[in-house]
Amino acid sequence: MFNPVLDTPVEFLKGVGPSRADVLKKDLGLFTYQDMLAHYPFRYIDRTKYFKINQINPDSQYIQIIGRVISKKVIGDKRAKRIVAVFKDETGIMELVWFQSLKWVDDNITVGTAYVAFGKPTIFNGTFSISHPEMELYQRKQVGRGNLTLQPVYNSTEKLKKFNLDSKGLQRLIAGLLDQIIPQVPENLPQYIIDKYQLPDKRLALLNIHFPKNVKDLSAAERRLKFEELFFIQLQLLHNKHLRQLKFKGVTFEKVGEKVNRFYNEFLPFELTNAQKRVVKEIRIDTQRGVQMNRLVQGDVGSGKTAVALMSMLLANDNGYQACMMAPTEILARQHYASITELVTTDLVRVAILTGNTKKKERTVLHEQLENGEIDILIGTHALIEDKVQFKNLGLVVIDEQHRFGVEQRAKLWRKNIIPPHILVMTATPIPRTLAMTLYGDLDVSVIDELPAGRKPIETKHLFESQRLRMFGFMKQEIAKGRQVYIVYPLIKESEKLDLLHLEAGIEQLSYQFPRPDYQMSIVHGQMPNADKQFEMQQFIDGKSQIMVATTVIEVGVNVPNASVMVIENAERFGLSQLHQLRGRVGRGAEQSFCILMSGNKLSKEGKIRLETMVRTNNGFEISEIDLQLRGPGDITGTQQSGVLDLKLADLAKDQIILSEARNTVIALFEDDPQLAKPANAMLKAYLQKLERGISFDKIS
Repeated sequence: MFNPVLDTPVEFLKGVGPSRADVLKKDLGLFTYQDMLAHYPFRYIDRTKYFKINQINPDSQYIQIIGRVISKKVIGDKRAKRIVAVFKDETGIMELVWFQSLKWVDDNITVGTAYVAFGKPTIFNGTFSISHPEMELYQRKQVGRGNLTLQPVYNSTEKLKKFNLDSKGLQRLIAGLLDQIIPQVPENLPQYIIDKYQLPDKRLALLNIHFPKNVKDLSAAERRLKFEELFFIQLQLLHNKHLRQLKFKGVTFEKVGEKVNRFYNEFLPFELTNAQKRVVKEIRIDTQRGVQMNRLVQGDVGSGKTAVALMSMLLANDNGYQACMMAPTEILARQHYASITELVTTDLVRVAILTGNTKKKERTVLHEQLENGEIDILIGTHALIEDKVQFKNLGLVVIDEQHRFGVEQRAKLWRKNIIPPHILVMTATPIPRTLAMTLYGDLDVSVIDELPAGRKPIETKHLFESQRLRMFGFMKQEIAKGRQVYIVYPLIKESEKLDLLHLEAGIEQLSYQFPRPDYQMSIVHGQMPNADKQFEMQQFIDGKSQIMVATTVIEVGVNVPNASVMVIENAERFGLSQLHQLRGRVGRGAEQSFCILMSGNKLSKEGKIRLETMVRTNNGFEISEIDLQLRGPGDITGTQQSGVLDLKLADLAKDQIILSEARNTVIALFEDDPQLAKPANAMLKAYLQKLERGISFDKIS
């Protein structure tokens, strides 16, 4: 299955050698023959069509023309030196210009000879010209791979070009490589899968992705290679999940006891939505199987994830186990602590909190109580992961805001018990289905997709700078009703200085419009010391200030039910998911809430789509799908996750159907043959074994 030929280092390829190999490795990450074959073209140029000079127009893309060079002269000196040739066919004349490689042009381009000139025409002084055209001698019969119907164009770099490895140079290398090794390229998909989806075989797909004869062959090759890419990601994820279930037994929560029942009947202040009930049921089934649960609960801001988490933790307590909940920031941990202790009494369950700021004395007592089993539920930040923190018997870990915790941190928590605890991951960032399947393919996903009854959807308006006074008037109205307002400014690394100026100018304008003592303002931004931030936030949470001016630090978590207006300045500079997160900070109470998007008059096409989407819908999942189409997957997930997504061809926004096919194929495969023992699946088994040698188990979450 694994052909050593493909692992051959790239320096052994004819025409490469050590110095070119170095640049290929550094600039394009191409180390082996395998990497070379997977360096796919990013576009194709149709070289079957020839234009006449009188058919060129200002919008013409890359074109080729057959003509004759009728004159050639050197113009200018030093830096401005260039060669201009006049190029003629039966319909007219144009210019060909070279600014570099003048000696080569002088030696090789001869007056009176017929050429095929290829390039992108521009208009200069009323005449069309092509700068640095590709020139080939005109031959009536075209031969070989040099001039195909669809010519591949490869990514290259300035450095590579110095080694004559522009797109053309790479094309020559790849053509030579294919000629040399294509018979030895092994098939890596089982035949029954190829037949089922009518895919071309691997060899044909490689030939047709690099050198397609027509569009039909190209699209069949693309489909095959995209399917393969997504199939192997899913194979890896679902295999890890399967292994984990074999390797890690889970504690069994057999009964729903007094704590859950009392909480549900006596303490719960609202009726659970059907979505909440469904997710609680899914968790309940998971924890009875004797296998470690790994479940991701996705729910939009305000969908009631905390209630689901609390019921799950009480279920653990009912079965004699402790539970803990981990949040990414101290403010969030304190907020969870406050909202959970509001919902329960100490005679039902004993809740404690541990953060980086917990005093040493309190800490010692806490550690003791944990080990004795006197604490049922512990809430905290990363401090929970420390080795000193030992539980009597931890049965469930709830992790809030997954994207802030890496894979390794999840693994650390597991080691807190002989039998690893069940893991429940909660996120308020709705992730498109396709992305969730790819990133969290090893987790079971639950979705809370309805809001509690009585919640009014947030009204969103988009106003331009010229309508600012309207916005101030509206703020005053809402404050007069006793409500509070958030105003958020962007703070983006690239232009931090500029952003802070905006913030300062904005605060000046606000102080004029909302003078003290009638109005109080809290200001929070990233450059402030932590203690000051905490103080200002607390002022706002306690209702002592009516306006909170902030950079995006409030994105995660702070819950102020009385805040009913969210004003987002320079809204066009935020991504969609960020806008949606920010909007979710209001609308926590029973009153009607509003989100006002302020922007400049000039909007890019994307900026316009983003703001229109926000005004049109409150549905986080719909927003995340549009966000995926606009930004691509890497940006949504944050860097620590993007390693999984090393996609060369597949695009999660466009290839959703192929992804579903690939995932369903893998699920059916493991159902039919969990050990991959059948001969037809031998190559897949070999692939996973090869991978495992390179991965330590602790790293797999």
